[in-house]
Amino acid sequence: MQGAITFYTLTMAAFMLLGARLGDVWGRRRAFVIGSCVYAAGSLITALSPNVQFLFLGWSIVEGLGAVLVIPAIAALVTDNYRGSERITAFAIIGAVSGAAVAAGPLIGGFVTTYFDWRYVFAAEVLIMIGVVLCARIVTDPTPRQSVRIDLLSVALSSIGLVAVVFGMLQSKTWGWVLPLNPPTIGDVAIAPLGISPAAWFIVLGIVLLALFFSRQRLLENLGRSPLIHVGMFSITSLRSGLFVLGAQYTVTAGLFFMVPVYLQMTLGLDALETGVRIFPLSIALVLFSIVGTRLSRVLSPRMIVRIGQVSLVVSAVILLGSATIDLRSVFFATGMFLAGAALGLLASQLGNVNMSSVTEKETSEVGGLQGVFQNRDSSLGTALIGSILIGASCRCSSRRGYPGTNDAHLRRTPTTG
Repeated sequence: MQGAITFYTLTMAAFMLLGARLGDVWGRRRAFVIGSCVYAAGSLITALSPNVQFLFLGWSIVEGLGAVLVIPAIAALVTDNYRGSERITAFAIIGAVSGAAVAAGPLIGGFVTTYFDWRYVFAAEVLIMIGVVLCARIVTDPTPRQSVRIDLLSVALSSIGLVAVVFGMLQSKTWGWVLPLNPPTIGDVAIAPLGISPAAWFIVLGIVLLALFFSRQRLLENLGRSPLIHVGMFSITSLRSGLFVLGAQYTVTAGLFFMVPVYLQMTLGLDALETGVRIFPLSIALVLFSIVGTRLSRVLSPRMIVRIGQVSLVVSAVILLGSATIDLRSVFFATGMFLAGAALGLLASQLGNVNMSSVTEKETSEVGGLQGVFQNRDSSLGTALIGSILIGASCRCSSRRGYPGTNDAHLRRTPTTG
């Protein structure tokens, strides 16, 4: 199951740039429709899966491949269909709906799983995507298709490089970042070349391949051929800053959504539905402050709104830390979740528009793909960082309680983990 969850992220990280380029070649609306159909097919396979292997195929691979077409196309189509203040509002709505869905997912999924069956969640996705496809024709796609040849070497370098980096980050919580913690073994031999964790080797390999990828893109541009991405875009200060802040936002968000359910379910013993209820204030605040952020953009600069959001996110973390006791300080916890949602809403109201407005309409698919890459890469980073801290704390706690070197011995003493 952990492999299925991890591989979904890996699939999106590997093929997001290719999905963005296919949107330019096929047409953005067509790529959106094709991606939605692929995603629906993956949801259907998952809903009907008789075992974990089919679930892995449907969710981790097929749905992931659908998402790499949909995510860049959404960003490009919003840019194509709106201008000025309307574009800011459109990206704020996209951010609010996306964030609210992330926050409401545990509530909806928890209710369905607790009282019905988890398969209904994926069956509902099929119906939703059918509705999306039927409504897609009302969206205009004014940008002409590009007749370009996709460089397969660029696809291979970017895909393998991103997979290596993301996989290394995700496995760091198990294998360790630098010093080997629980490295994989072949027979009785631990795989840790030069005494260094395999996670670090994967990350280094990924960075090297991505450096070769960027060199390849410059070479293609010099030869007059079409690259997978135009690396010159990274010289645009507003785009570079927007992508960096977007990545930081997803790092924090992923860490938050990793740690809070663990605390609520493993420490307090709440079920999936009760956990969703506790998270719900974040969803409400995210929607509300995405709208507020749009209004504030008329009197404040995007930079100021983003800074307010970042400061609010830090304050919310402090409040949540103070509320996380063995009996849960409910009022403080709800306040912290609401403030976290407000901060994420303010960020969501600005970042999409800042990034897309930094380039020409011809390059919006590429930027949409880059946003997807940063989202998945830094979501993996947030999960890996929090997972490493959690496991490290668990090891120290187990050692103090008389279970040296055993991660799960202390957990077996906790009734709620059953």
